[in-house]
Amino acid sequence: MMAGDLSQQDLFGRSGADKGARGFQPLAERVRPMHIDELFGQEHLAGPDGPVRRYLAQGRVPSMIFWGPPGSGKTTLAEVCARSLNYRFEQLSATDAGVKDVRRVLETAEKTRRIEGRQTLLFIDEIHRFNKAQQDTLLHAIEQGLIVLIGATTENPSFEVNRALLSRMQVYILQPLGNEDVRRVVERAIGSDETLSAAGVEVADMEFLLQYAGGDARKALNAIEAALSLLPRGAVSARLDRRLFEQALQHRAPEYDKGGEAHYDTVSAFIKSLRGSDPDAALIWMSKMIEGGEEPKFIARRMVIFASEDVGNADPYAITLAMSVFHAVEVIGMPEARINLAQGATYLACCPKSNASYAALGEALAAVKAAGQLVVPLYLRNAPTDFMKQIGYGDGYRYPHSYPGHFVQERYFPAEIDPKAYYRPGAEGREKYLKERLEALWKGRYEE
Repeated sequence: MMAGDLSQQDLFGRSGADKGARGFQPLAERVRPMHIDELFGQEHLAGPDGPVRRYLAQGRVPSMIFWGPPGSGKTTLAEVCARSLNYRFEQLSATDAGVKDVRRVLETAEKTRRIEGRQTLLFIDEIHRFNKAQQDTLLHAIEQGLIVLIGATTENPSFEVNRALLSRMQVYILQPLGNEDVRRVVERAIGSDETLSAAGVEVADMEFLLQYAGGDARKALNAIEAALSLLPRGAVSARLDRRLFEQALQHRAPEYDKGGEAHYDTVSAFIKSLRGSDPDAALIWMSKMIEGGEEPKFIARRMVIFASEDVGNADPYAITLAMSVFHAVEVIGMPEARINLAQGATYLACCPKSNASYAALGEALAAVKAAGQLVVPLYLRNAPTDFMKQIGYGDGYRYPHSYPGHFVQERYFPAEIDPKAYYRPGAEGREKYLKERLEALWKGRYEE
């Protein structure tokens, strides 16, 4: 980005001629918020107690990395910071900028500070695409305070940004916008943009638009422009309904109401496909949920439950993988988290199955409720004090590790409940070996 004549440029380095072209900008650019109070979403950063708002109140911001999915407001937040502090704003895209571009921006920043006494905020989109040499050119400028650097990335910066640069920047995670946030962005655009206001735009199927956007405000605004462009010239009404959106976007939403019967039916079909060891059918139902705008953490949460309820100790690794998928969904976000969900669903579907743990829990809970008050035998009680030892706590307890095979026949049940097999491992997967071990240890208890 060339600096040009500083005296003839505004806060963002644009000349008067550039401003006249604003009407030709995409809608998402025309309605981009100018102040932090106009932002929707990211309350943890821009809300009353958010760090970014506090920085602005103090009159300075540190170098930062904004990590989040597309359309969550990374560029907007960077521009708001520059505008609020009267910093000169420079923007580069790591996909097409090189070391020469960075050096040119730094030279301009030095002139701006020397001539105008203004700080420069350099925003680098997709900073994870910069190689080490490109990232290293920024280190000295940050240390000397020549620029404030804000990088935007959809990838985990711990993996993609070199350690030296990362140590000089604060990392903040931006979450996908909620449907209500995207709705407010759309409503604000319709009310404030001259083109939309003049056309009398009305979004007749907001739910479809929100489902299509999937938390990406830019995607929602681009969809409105695409649909609007299909209206016949001189149309009396600018009513954007589902048919028009589907025609413009070539996207047909599945019939899926996240709060209705279809939601529960689809989740049920997904779980039953996993239980039935059919990974292909499971992917179909999971894809319907994703396309319908289902919260990805809901899908991951259901798989965590399934791993214990329907796989259990037939494959003890299943719960570990399911939790890893859930964590990955939290960290990565959509749309890439779909890959993590697919891995989890296919693995769980292919696992050997057992509901022995789940069934045992139900029987044990019923036994406890029926027995009423349960008293812990003295020999099973802990005796941390001399007094407790004197009155018999722990007396007679046999330490299994002191016996051959690290096992000794002992009664661990309360007196009110007769020993019986609640957990009955099956013959699938790892449980086959657990079954053989328990039958050998507790002779008679596991006889059919």
